[in-house]
Amino acid sequence: MPDVQAVVARAKNEPVRVETIHVPDPGPGEALVKVQACGVCHTDLHYKQGGIGDDYPYLLGHEAAGVVESVGEGVDDVAPGDFVILNWRAVCGKCRACRRGRPWYCFDTHNATQKMTLADGTELSPALGIGAFAEKTLVAAGQCTKVDPSTPATVAGLLGCGVMAGLGAALNTGNVQRGDSVAVFGCGGVGDAAVAGASLGGATTVIAVDMDDRKLEWARQFGATHTVNARNENAVERIQELTGGFGVDLAIDAVGLPETYKQAFYARDLAGTVVLVGVPTPEQKLELPFIDFFARGGSLKSSWYGDCLPERDFPMLIDLYRQGRLPLEAFVSEEIGIGDVEEAFTKMHAGEVLRSVVVIK
Repeated sequence: MPDVQAVVARAKNEPVRVETIHVPDPGPGEALVKVQACGVCHTDLHYKQGGIGDDYPYLLGHEAAGVVESVGEGVDDVAPGDFVILNWRAVCGKCRACRRGRPWYCFDTHNATQKMTLADGTELSPALGIGAFAEKTLVAAGQCTKVDPSTPATVAGLLGCGVMAGLGAALNTGNVQRGDSVAVFGCGGVGDAAVAGASLGGATTVIAVDMDDRKLEWARQFGATHTVNARNENAVERIQELTGGFGVDLAIDAVGLPETYKQAFYARDLAGTVVLVGVPTPEQKLELPFIDFFARGGSLKSSWYGDCLPERDFPMLIDLYRQGRLPLEAFVSEEIGIGDVEEAFTKMHAGEVLRSVVVIK
């Protein structure tokens, strides 16, 4: 049972700190992974703030890549030495979604059975079942996806959450097609990934919407053909102007506020699609004239983890990165140490970075 250094949130809104934790040797169906890099995601901040639950203490970090160190009984998909991206939706293969050939909707995803603990034996709750702001972490083997080992861990790990969510919202959930027009509301990490996905999918008009000119400039780096600062102009009207008065084929809400969803809803063409990938809070309410749902037709979708299937999507996206067609490195604003996570949360909340990435030596 190795003892390692890891970032722990002990209580709501308390500063996180680096502590020694115990990581069990892998049991049946589990894998021990030596973490090399892990992105600092908004979800980790939500855990710290109590926005996801109160099952403290939390072992934070989930957007990670590393090398499998050992595996438990019955594991044959990965082996010691494999370079892997960690994912938080290890599919079961048995539920009604999996049996119908739709494993990206799996209703019974799973994590490691054994618990990692603090030095005093207190059980930790790993963020999204991963807990990767740590030198080593224990996961279900199905949470490990092998990719090309020549890929830098600092970019590979980003596919484990935010970047995959945005890319998948455009490519998988939104099913962007060649020649489509797309609007993306919110140009943080997930939104810019959606912009990149729309561009990869062949959209000829990609409109980025935000209230921060710095973020809009970031969006241009990922393929936005037009930008709209919603602080200065009516976003819906401007999008209609840019699309001949019709609206876009696909509108993606990467914010998750009632206001941005309404903008996405009305910014699409009559038979257009809206995809919600930004995460709302439980108390938020959405009110729209019911007739507008009928009058506009089209599709309203929610995107779970970009509707991704890691074993299908991660290797493909890494190949696109290696071909120079997917600029994953542009998401990395800074590389930091394991003791710098609290400061990274401050920068992220202020909108100063797309991604801070913890590098673990």
